[in-house]
Order: sequence, then C-alpha cells, then structure tokens
Amino acid sequence: MIPGWFDGTHLIGTRCTTCQAVFFPPHQGFCRDPRCEGEELVPQRLSRRGTVWSYTNACYPPPAPFLAAEPYEPVTLAAVELARERIVVLGQVKDLAVEDLRVGMELELTEGTLADGPRVWMWGLPR
Repeated sequence: MIPGWFDGTHLIGTRCTTCQAVFFPPHQGFCRDPRCEGEELVPQRLSRRGTVWSYTNACYPPPAPFLAAEPYEPVTLAAVELARERIVVLGQVKDLAVEDLRVGMELELTEGTLADGPRVWMWGLPR
C-alpha cells in the first residue's frame, strides 16, 4: 500500500477548501483546478462504492521500474466514477475479468494481492 492513499476502509484523497474539488491521489500545495487559486487542501475519505466508467485489461507487464510477477498474468483495470466526489479513480479489479464488467455496474473498494506479492486496494463486487 502506498502510505496515505488508503486507510484500510477508504481511499484518501484531498479536498480544496476554496472550491471543494476533490482529487485522488492525495497531494499538497495548490488546487489542481486551474480556475481556483486555493492553496489549502485537506484529507478527504472517498466513497467506497462507485460505478464502472470504463474498463480494460493489461496484457503486457508494466515497464521498469515497476515489478511484475514471472510469468506475467494479465490484470483487469476499471475506471470507477465516484458520484459524490465527481471523480473517476482507476484501479485493478479483484476476481473479475473484462468479460464480467459492464459500464454502469457497481464496484466496491476492497483489498487484494498483486501477482508479485504486495497487498493493495482494488475494486471488487459489492459484498
């Protein structure tokens, strides 16, 4: 897990206190909205559920410096829209193939293990 991105139940983003825009991954410094001059960003727990906005699979291992298990196994990726925050968050999908997904279906934040071992947050079917 990347420290500061996940608290065990929610992804953590940042919210601009000036325009209320929410961003993920979290960052510091200034608001990413070019129309806003805000410089105060506060942590924001993101919704645990969203709907599939788009999806694909990654059939080739990522280039260095990223690590991939050998032999490489394709993974499913989904861009999930969080309605309350009005953002789309891309992440790996747990236990579902591309054939199982459709635009508009609901996914929930969960944890899973990457092929090379680390535990990370992923999208999965709601429990």
